[in-house]
Amino acid sequence: MKARFIKLFTWCTLLCLALPEFVLAGGGGKIDNIVIVADTRKFTGWEAWWTNLYNESHLYFTLLTIVLIPTIGVIFGVIADLLMGLIGIDLKSRELAEH
Repeated sequence: MKARFIKLFTWCTLLCLALPEFVLAGGGGKIDNIVIVADTRKFTGWEAWWTNLYNESHLYFTLLTIVLIPTIGVIFGVIADLLMGLIGIDLKSRELAEH
């Protein structure tokens, strides 16, 4: 009896969770495609170029972003390492100062 109740409860829960998908997914005719663009009116220089690249080709925008983010991370890491070396923080040695 308990196993049947658990099975019935499980099916009722799944039905309640799936019901909004069935109700909201029913379309009422032909739909228009969504166009995703960025507003470039207030940008100049490299910001305008970046937003125009996004508007023209999502593939090129994605590839350039994938290349730029690690490159900028490495540049910032090297700069931070140099600055910490200048103020006396040595991250290259693994000696513990607590001994």
